[in-house]
Amino acid sequence: MNELVNYSEKLMQDASEKEWIERAKENPRWFQPLYDKYFSQIFKFLFKRHADEIITAEICSEVFYKALIKISTYKDKGHPFSSWLYKIALNESNQVFRKKKYQRVVPLDLLKSDNLFDEFPLEDSKDQLELLKKAIQTLKPEELDLIELRFFNELSFKDVALVINTTENNAKVKCYRILDKLRIKMNVK
Repeated sequence: MNELVNYSEKLMQDASEKEWIERAKENPRWFQPLYDKYFSQIFKFLFKRHADEIITAEICSEVFYKALIKISTYKDKGHPFSSWLYKIALNESNQVFRKKKYQRVVPLDLLKSDNLFDEFPLEDSKDQLELLKKAIQTLKPEELDLIELRFFNELSFKDVALVINTTENNAKVKCYRILDKLRIKMNVK
């Protein structure tokens, strides 16, 4: 029996992600490598949004449970598997915000993200960070989601589009409109 388990674990190590996905559709045991690969990434994403370890753990558990249950519906359309998980995580996270009716946390790391900071000709001072924080807090939840996915999680526009159910071009347009909105609120050109 141990030989069979060891052989199974060896197969999982040798298989590619696409193979794991296809095999997980037939046997839930093959979902384990996907879980192992993406758990910390999804947990960090959720923790930045909720800043509460218990709530984050509950949501993360629900994300992977739903992914396991719905893996048979997953179709590889040129997007990484992680984008599909982010989509589930974003939906679950937003559902918790709606149910609990509490404010979303704007992570300080997001404000200090080099990718986001590069979009604004600001110096790294407390006053300017505070200005950016206030401007970001005025965004609608879906606008903040887009900024967070693009700049904090560094998803490509193609992957952001998948997560927010739009086209790649529309994701770009929305993102740049939000950045313009932030520049106006900050009086920055």
